[in-house]
Amino acid sequence: MFEPKVTVTVKLFAAYQEASGVSEVILEFPPGTEVAAVRDRLIAEHPQLAEWRDLTRFGINLQFVEPNTPLQDGDEVVLIPPVSGGAQ
Repeated sequence: MFEPKVTVTVKLFAAYQEASGVSEVILEFPPGTEVAAVRDRLIAEHPQLAEWRDLTRFGINLQFVEPNTPLQDGDEVVLIPPVSGGAQ
């Protein structure tokens, strides 16, 4: 039987990109999944990202969204961890 799914492209930046070693991943979720599940899946795969769990902001299709925003098939998701500025 066909199980519907939502396929999203996730753009990774900063700590997320460093942990995964790639700048983009494609993930599949059941319909109705909230955008926070993207973060949670990446943290499950890369536990060192857990420190960013409560600090990460979410974007879908170039708009900031709340963590409970449902994913739609074809969405482009960005996870934005806090960024520290200044020269080293």
